[in-house]
Amino acid sequence: MKATLKEGPPNPMIQQSLRVRVSIVNRHGENLVGILHDTGSEELVIICHGLQSSKERIPMVNLAAAFEKEGISAFRFDFAGNGESEGSFRYGNYRREADDLRDVVQYFNEKNRTVISIIGHSKGGNAVLLYAAKHNDIHTVVNISGRFDLKRGIEGRLGKDFLQRIKQDGFIDVKNKRGKFEYRVTEESLMDRLTTDTLEACKSIDHNCRRS
Repeated sequence: MKATLKEGPPNPMIQQSLRVRVSIVNRHGENLVGILHDTGSEELVIICHGLQSSKERIPMVNLAAAFEKEGISAFRFDFAGNGESEGSFRYGNYRREADDLRDVVQYFNEKNRTVISIIGHSKGGNAVLLYAAKHNDIHTVVNISGRFDLKRGIEGRLGKDFLQRIKQDGFIDVKNKRGKFEYRVTEESLMDRLTTDTLEACKSIDHNCRRS
């Protein structure tokens, strides 16, 4: 016996949506590249990726597609130094990525879009919290698996005695399991992470802002 799948009527919002490549110049003159899932709605959700990730990773693509399905426009982009965006990858860089996000929000505000939510996955979750702590213009902030205590997890990536070694040499080169160079951690970039306080950022977010 053969089963037949009966499809429902097509969603008109999906049919009308477009996926458009957008390049936004940040305050440092670097092009930030993203994909706009444009349903025609004025409301817009911005989606931020994590460490050494990009807008093309599955969580970001699926989130944008889910909003698109509901008729809400979404924008997923690469932070500077990641994916297709210009700039150099930097370990740490939390505040600068929050600044990238600010530049993206302002770009769409100037295009008469209303950014209703910013969503961050992993390290991107820290970026959206830092953004909300500084700017009171987004009313819904979603942190997906962002690390709370940024002092944790460093030894697993940089090895034991990382503070002593980085003060001695000025940097630590991180390699993958095959011994291939991935990126360099400078003392400045390490201190950026160690001095980023997620708890204080959360306390600074306006109480009318929805957080999840």
